[in-house]
Amino acid sequence: MPPMWYGSEMSGTYRVVVGDRGRLVVPAEVRERAGLVEGTTLVLLETPSGIVLMTRGQLRDRVRDELSGLDLVGELLAERRTAAANEDAA
Repeated sequence: MPPMWYGSEMSGTYRVVVGDRGRLVVPAEVRERAGLVEGTTLVLLETPSGIVLMTRGQLRDRVRDELSGLDLVGELLAERRTAAANEDAA
């Protein structure tokens, strides 16, 4: 089973070469499919498993997906309450 990030709309893996001054050329068909035009800002994530290049919108959506279902505020409040209770007991 392919990794979650490898969607069915992807047609494969592309070889890109780092050029002078660290430039990468994104293949035309990838640019067209992703709607990338000159001046589009991309975000490069360095992860333990490798490098990921995505648009800001893709990154926003990825973070939202990873955080969905989490109750960060509830977790923080529970931690603070536990810390306060420990301080009161001391």
